[in-house]
Amino acid sequence: MEPALPLAGLNILVVDDDEDSRFYITTVLEADGATIMAVASAMVALKVLPELQPDVLICDIAMPDEDGYTLIRKIRALKPDIYRKLPAIALTAYGDSEYRSRALEAGFQTHVAKPVDPGELVAIVADLVASYES
Repeated sequence: MEPALPLAGLNILVVDDDEDSRFYITTVLEADGATIMAVASAMVALKVLPELQPDVLICDIAMPDEDGYTLIRKIRALKPDIYRKLPAIALTAYGDSEYRSRALEAGFQTHVAKPVDPGELVAIVADLVASYES
């Protein structure tokens, strides 16, 4: 019998303005069982959020028009309150401690620097979900 895929059954919303990044993240996470909706902007993310009701949000920080910090703050302020607890990962090229602190203060649970190893990304998502289920 095949072992269960680590992300099986998870709906993940990926927000990144870079098409190559969206493709990479989608490919990696789908290979481990997740269902992905990838969008290019914070505005689109806010539109699809109520219908999708993702289990996890993975969001770039540096995006035109509206950055990831603004998006996570808006999501945390939404009704119903389920969005206050949505596990969220900041995935960004800005990897130093200042950006990590800003991401955590804005409402992300974790901050991951790009580029990220595929196995590490899957483990981060799986660990974050497990910590919310316990």
